[in-house]
Amino acid sequence: MADEKIPLGRTPVYELLSEADVQKIVDAIFRLMRETGVAFDPDPRVLDLFSDAGCDISADHVVRFDTDFVKECLESLAKSAKIWNRDGTDFHEMKDGNTVFRTSMTCIRVFDLETGESRSSTFDDIATITRVADALPNVDGVCLMVKDVPDSTLHGEIGEFVALAENTVKPLEYLCEHSAAFDAAIEMAAAIRGGMDQLAEKPYFTHTITPLPLYYAKTHSDQIMRGAECGIPITTGTDSIGGAAVPYTVAGSMIHSFATDFAGVALSQLVRKGAFCAPCSDNIFLEPQRGSLGSEVPGLLADLATRQVMTHLGLLPMAGSGGGSRAQRFNQDAAFQIAAGFQKMFFTRPAVSNGMGSIDSGITYSLHALLLNDDLAGMLRCLWNGISVDDEHLALELTHAVGPKGSYLGQRHTALHCRENYWDSHYFGARFPRSNSPAIADRELIERIDDDLREILATHRPEPLPDPMRKEIRAILAMFEGT
Repeated sequence: MADEKIPLGRTPVYELLSEADVQKIVDAIFRLMRETGVAFDPDPRVLDLFSDAGCDISADHVVRFDTDFVKECLESLAKSAKIWNRDGTDFHEMKDGNTVFRTSMTCIRVFDLETGESRSSTFDDIATITRVADALPNVDGVCLMVKDVPDSTLHGEIGEFVALAENTVKPLEYLCEHSAAFDAAIEMAAAIRGGMDQLAEKPYFTHTITPLPLYYAKTHSDQIMRGAECGIPITTGTDSIGGAAVPYTVAGSMIHSFATDFAGVALSQLVRKGAFCAPCSDNIFLEPQRGSLGSEVPGLLADLATRQVMTHLGLLPMAGSGGGSRAQRFNQDAAFQIAAGFQKMFFTRPAVSNGMGSIDSGITYSLHALLLNDDLAGMLRCLWNGISVDDEHLALELTHAVGPKGSYLGQRHTALHCRENYWDSHYFGARFPRSNSPAIADRELIERIDDDLREILATHRPEPLPDPMRKEIRAILAMFEGT
């Protein structure tokens, strides 16, 4: 099973905040929810659920939450979820102490593999990137990494789920704006799994909800309720843009993110207590000189602080995804930012990292960046495995036998243990261009990555979706032709 191959070692989490400051943030979250509230589109079912739970609802549909009620919802919330592969034979698990690596989400551009130029992404790009992700050993699940920009209809959005399901056996993560697209994805997943009960028992995909700060549109509340009803694990996360939609302070941005997420959690628990609805908002900050997104240090500090608050509340620490870059192309700037993001993740240890392959501040997807992400994810897993400290590994008896001037090169102990903490990197380590071979030493990182990418594209063929299942999900897709 997946948890036999994914390391679960201890992680030295850096504690940015004092316990008193953590408590101040928690108190501020509950105060914001109690006094300011969170707005919802007018939907009788949603508002009746909150009203019956004792929430105060204003005439403009702002819900104000009693603190004890919110705490009860956070307590009943599922703290882990297993997401199963297409065949229902293996899974990865979102839980504390374990990091699941997934591709990035919903970019709208890609680099054309023939011209190298940026262009709008298509259905075929979803299929191609999914096939590459299927081949990469450290990619545990595949998100909807790019959009089918030419077909922005409901039919096109449902087709994006089809492109994922047909091109990988790995577990999926989906995101959509139309509630009907989510319903169709559930129907397709149930067809693949063999029924709704089987899907609830072995969920095939997680579904991401993206409300605005302190505001849920009807499509987002609909999807939370539907996911809770059907047993589909939900993650709810807004992008709180400091200086735009939320205050330009790390603490101020964080409490908006948490309040938004917790309102979604509360709705999920009113529909089905124990449903999985994980808070996963991201805090982004405007660059003060240019007004562009992605001021580095505030975002890093927010990830570290969010991790502490989540742990304090006993919640799954989803914050801290990395692997993306603000660079407009995959170049040395992008490689540095990707590596720095992985260093951050070492300390935050998020339950899910889904930034793999995203550059240009989430606008453009790079397959070359995805391959570098996969390699660095292998490094993190080696680090997270930690070290063993026992008689065998302390090796005092061996040291006594070899003596002060002896050599360990020919010892069986060396052969047994030399790969325990070994990162089998594709691009660094033993394959780093220190070789005497000019064919390696003279090639830049992006060229070496491109060699691997071309090999995958030429040779890797994911296990095909069985024909009866393929016909069934295509029939579901055809029902939405022209919508």
